[in-house]
Amino acid sequence: MKASPRRAMLRTTVSMAALLLGAAAAPAFAAPAIGQPAPAFTAVDSKGKQHSLVDYKGKVVVLEWTNHDCPYVKKHYQANMPALQKQAQDAGVVWLSVISSAPGEQGHVDGKKADELTASRNAAPTAVLLDPQGTVGKAYDARTTPHMYVIDAKGVLRYAGGIDSIASAKLEDIEKASPLFKTAMEAVVKGGNVAQATTRPYGCNVKYKS
Repeated sequence: MKASPRRAMLRTTVSMAALLLGAAAAPAFAAPAIGQPAPAFTAVDSKGKQHSLVDYKGKVVVLEWTNHDCPYVKKHYQANMPALQKQAQDAGVVWLSVISSAPGEQGHVDGKKADELTASRNAAPTAVLLDPQGTVGKAYDARTTPHMYVIDAKGVLRYAGGIDSIASAKLEDIEKASPLFKTAMEAVVKGGNVAQATTRPYGCNVKYKS
């Protein structure tokens, strides 16, 4: 049976609405490619020092997106994040924690507060980069806190994704999860291949400026 003009019009309207909704939900920036040069960036840290990716040529670099008010971030800082940072430090890895929360949004802090958080959590990043405009975050298509990246000594992006395999804010799930980021970081430090180079990040949405 042929659909009536009214029904056909209704289907068309619904289809258009779905397309528009999908477009609105899609990210406005493209993800960087594994195996390609990592996006260049320059940002100021919590102490007012400027950092550029090019400054760390010859070193493995970790980027960690963070938001201290996010329960997923709290989970990892209560358990394994400081230990991972110390492991990276001992291996000569540059660990840059990045805060892309915009002013007025959850997780936004100034340099002084960022340093207080580092001390109170016994954290050990090389530096905490302040990215209130979201420039660095959008260049890397950082979506969640945490969202982890590993860049090799040649400046090539080797890992992008979750810290582990269980999307949960429960502390007890850390031991059950596959340590995806840790495994990737260790492989890159040793000059080896990363078996799972892209994984699903989980956590709170990065609170970009709207």
